[in-house]
Amino acid sequence: MQKTEMNLEELALAHSLTLEELENIKEILGREPNYVEIGIFSAMWSEHCSYKSSMKYLKGFPTKAPWVIQGPGENAGVIDIGDGYAAVFKMESHNHPSFIEPYQGAATGVGGIMRDVFTMGARPVASMNLIQFAGIEGDHETAKKHRFLLRGVVAGIGGYGNCMGVPTIGGQTNFEECYAGNNLVNAFNLGIAKADEIFYGKAEGIGNPVMYVGSKTGRDGLGGAVMSSASFTEDNESKRPTVQVGDPFTEKLLLEACLELFKTDLIVGIQDMGAAGLTSSSFEMAGRSGSGMIMNLDKVPAREEGMTPYDFMLSESQERMLICAKKGSEQAIIDIFEKWELDVAVIGEVTNTGNMELFWHGEKCAEVPVQPVSEQSPILDRPVAKPAYLDGIEDIALDKEFSNQAVFDDLFSDMEVVDKSWVYDQYDSMVQTNTVKGPGKNDGSVIRIKETGKALAMSADCNTRQCYINPELGASAAVMEAGRNVAMTGATPKAVTDCLNFGNPQNPEVMWQFAQACEGIKSACRELNTPVIGGNVSLYNETNGVGVFPTPAIATVGVNDDANKVLPSCVQENGNILYILGETKSEFGGSLYMKKMYDTVAGAHPEVDFKKELTLWNTVIEANKQDLLKSAKDVNVGGIAIALAKMAVVGQKGVEANISLEESKDIFSESLSRAIVEVHPSNVEAFEALASSQNIEHVAIGAVNGDKISINDIYKELSSASDVYFNKFKQVIEQDL
Repeated sequence: MQKTEMNLEELALAHSLTLEELENIKEILGREPNYVEIGIFSAMWSEHCSYKSSMKYLKGFPTKAPWVIQGPGENAGVIDIGDGYAAVFKMESHNHPSFIEPYQGAATGVGGIMRDVFTMGARPVASMNLIQFAGIEGDHETAKKHRFLLRGVVAGIGGYGNCMGVPTIGGQTNFEECYAGNNLVNAFNLGIAKADEIFYGKAEGIGNPVMYVGSKTGRDGLGGAVMSSASFTEDNESKRPTVQVGDPFTEKLLLEACLELFKTDLIVGIQDMGAAGLTSSSFEMAGRSGSGMIMNLDKVPAREEGMTPYDFMLSESQERMLICAKKGSEQAIIDIFEKWELDVAVIGEVTNTGNMELFWHGEKCAEVPVQPVSEQSPILDRPVAKPAYLDGIEDIALDKEFSNQAVFDDLFSDMEVVDKSWVYDQYDSMVQTNTVKGPGKNDGSVIRIKETGKALAMSADCNTRQCYINPELGASAAVMEAGRNVAMTGATPKAVTDCLNFGNPQNPEVMWQFAQACEGIKSACRELNTPVIGGNVSLYNETNGVGVFPTPAIATVGVNDDANKVLPSCVQENGNILYILGETKSEFGGSLYMKKMYDTVAGAHPEVDFKKELTLWNTVIEANKQDLLKSAKDVNVGGIAIALAKMAVVGQKGVEANISLEESKDIFSESLSRAIVEVHPSNVEAFEALASSQNIEHVAIGAVNGDKISINDIYKELSSASDVYFNKFKQVIEQDL
């Protein structure tokens, strides 16, 4: 149905606005909205842009610390990393587009998050991702579909990142059947800037010109923000035009042009055109400053014939920026962008009216007050209800008898555990030559900061099974794990960015999960002193009424004062002693053991103790500073047995361990706040004294030795374990090529 055939109510509903919202719009405007204005409100008030369902629960996140320069509310968060430098980072989702069109969906997700970072004045230096799919083993349709999706997503991430010359240094790839209708693609990027040279997305100063730079605008991505704010049905092919198309070569030019621009004193503010394109960028810039804006849409560079004001405002064409320039600097800015062969145009100016006034060949085609659209979008108080599936979820008896050897073989060959080199080999992890610890090396990834001799460690994590059985504790555990992985490299965790992926917010059970997860993040970040400096909410991850497990992905960044003291997470030298730090209990709730051996996601969540977690971090960080450790690896999925085996195969040295446990199967327990550390015999006494002073449980369990993996009653030739670990994933993902 064309817009001319629709009445106003039909038009609003077709744009995913409610009739109540339509009445609100009429009140704000003092009249009925026209077609362009309906499009603007629908985009800005979409879930994707306004966070209207989630905003209530995001308030209260700890966002401040002495080292936080910029918290949530800008393109990306910023922390001080010492010596006059800052780390700028953020994580965002591109879930819906990546399910519809995996290559471009993932590629434009990477491109968008990089723009968020370099818009702040930082050069991107490291990327990570957290991607989730349904199981890819077998010949059934879901497995075939998700092998296809995974191959496309990986190609998209690699293609864009590699062309940009930014290393992809880590991430997480997991598999649960709940992602059958919605794979998740969460992209993270980090850049480095001078701490006193951060740029912000603001438009102020009456008469200052508003400039458009980057690629020309087309019709691709029209309605993308609205598409990402709704559930899928079987008719996903119809959504394909809402997925943008990326051009990393243009983005590379845009990056270099922007960084050259930032060395001048020509601009007031700059904003990436992401979701909702020119609409969101202009309204956000004006909204932050309380100003108004005039834009002449016929001046916007176009790559298609016959484009309308509606098309220009709602297009999500990639590789574009909006600049508020200082009056009189227009030509100097034009010269910079034309030198880099990019489109550039003066399309408007800042006003003091508080309104967004849009013109088309001299005629006003829309006028909307900025503040109500950008700062006063509806905040919903959706109903919440504890999910029915949680009734009795803890009442599961582990009463079957399995040999530890059989369990180990099953767990160690699981897609979640085995090496994903097929994935990360498609990413350039060494470009820029600063990668100290890249993908496949276990735990956190690390880059050095050439200018200061320090290092930045980072990790992106979420155990979605734990979040399913207890969203609050599972979200806390995600914060703990991401921080723990950073601490295992010797770095001190400093701040987090999150990507909160959930199902349909119109389902009260989903909103309950979301509310609980937010509480879990708040308490963990507060207690662990890792404030949230930015993030993203992705709702409506649901197809045909089936939603994903709660997946509050957490990316943590930490600082190591010495890039020469980065701890590996695999065994280093025969004869070294292995210790387990922390307490192992018989805790199997949401564990891989439970999933594989009992075919269920259930049980009681492992104990969450922030004090124990912080003690573990501090012990490893301090021991590393004193040169007492050779390696450190956290214990998580699959328990001690899987952690030790991964240390062995990645380090290509055998391990012999004998661990005293309450129950034999506790070798696979997923108790939190634990790590395995490797100590040279000459440092044993000093290490044990340090651990005792920290009041952390520490027990010597064995040594690095030989060419076998021997853990209690588990035995495996190192060569055989390595074959499974390094080759299984490739065999599965390529089986139908």
